Amino acid sequence: MKNLSEQIIKKLLLVVILLSTTGWLAGCAVNPVTGHSELALVNMSTAEEVSLGKPAYEQALQRNGGILKDSELRSYVNRVGQRLARQSHRPELQFRFEIVNDSAPNAFALPGGYIAITRGLLVNLSNEAELAAVLGHEIGHVTARHSLQGMQRSTLLSATVGLLGGLADAAGYGPIFNQAGGVAATLIDKRYSRDQETESDRLGIDYMVKAGYDPVGAVQLQEYFYRKVENGANPQWLNGLFRSHPFSAERLAENRRYISVRYPEAAGDGQDAVTFARAIEALTRTRQGYATFDRARNLEQQGRLDEAVKLYHQALLEAPDQPLILTGLGLAYLRREDRVPARRYLIKAVHLQDDYYQSRLALGYLYLQKKQYAKAHVQLEAGFKLLPTLEGGYMLAEAREHTGDKAGARKLYLAVAKADPSGKLGRSAANRLRQMEPLQ
Repeated sequence: MKNLSEQIIKKLLLVVILLSTTGWLAGCAVNPVTGHSELALVNMSTAEEVSLGKPAYEQALQRNGGILKDSELRSYVNRVGQRLARQSHRPELQFRFEIVNDSAPNAFALPGGYIAITRGLLVNLSNEAELAAVLGHEIGHVTARHSLQGMQRSTLLSATVGLLGGLADAAGYGPIFNQAGGVAATLIDKRYSRDQETESDRLGIDYMVKAGYDPVGAVQLQEYFYRKVENGANPQWLNGLFRSHPFSAERLAENRRYISVRYPEAAGDGQDAVTFARAIEALTRTRQGYATFDRARNLEQQGRLDEAVKLYHQALLEAPDQPLILTGLGLAYLRREDRVPARRYLIKAVHLQDDYYQSRLALGYLYLQKKQYAKAHVQLEAGFKLLPTLEGGYMLAEAREHTGDKAGARKLYLAVAKADPSGKLGRSAANRLRQMEPLQ
């Protein structure tokens, strides 16, 4: 324990030194995109931005339903995104564009060039120019460093997050101490200011024009949002896009004015609705199935499991072989303690998509219950790597314990106990540590 304490002290000193020497804690810099003077936090290096954004992005993808398993559509969205990114103020960034399998209409950007659009927003767009408007807007948030501007107003908090991550790494399980995505959720749920939204709108329009897109697509997108607001947006919109990206009629008018002054020749042609419709064809076919899936999840949350299971089955008929729907059905059977069909549907979900944490962990849990520890270990190890949750860590520790990896089990039990000292899992992990035989 003395050696571990010394490691933690050294790590603390190193973090303080790094924060001081890289200029995160003091000084100002001029943002090259906006021309504004800002705290030096936004002047962090590209490598530092990536080190912040990449792990948060991977966690965010998992927390929002995983990556949509449609390789052709993903490639199409990426091509549009990269076409815009090359025209941005920061083409040196290795931008990444993904589609998350979430019905809530939304899009988000994280530091370092990590951008995602949800299935729920993509399926509601009309043409490629509108898609370019969404992605261009998110690129604008990245190039203007808007997420970092929010962090700079709480530099002490930022330093603390970095310090906690460093301390956790010393114990070997940093992500558990961050509670599996807490930092990602903070970055994504951050509400942009009106000025930041206006700035990203303008930057996105500029990038669209430079990339050869019709900027009128941005106005069409805003008009669609306006109709949603006027007609009373449903909770999915209010809890998704409109929560972090506040919309107003003034913002729509400002975009119209900006295009008319800056790009008066824009004619509203060439928005490529045909190519877009072809690209989202498979997504359109599954739209009804996912609508039924969402209704089933609502019933499940209300505790109406039998009704939910029936709707999940209906969703599968409407959208066959969709891993997320299969996972939902498997989990519903599991909560109903009907383990045979639960295992059947979860096995199929993992077979179709092996990079979604929830199906992996649920299947691992079922194998644990059957005392098939080797199989459980395979699933739990994979699920824990995708999104290291406390529950996943505890189950993986149990699997390691029963497959002979006592040292690995101890390390995970200890991490869970420290991360959740007063919670049920933390207390249980501490109890398991006391019961385990000492290592020889």
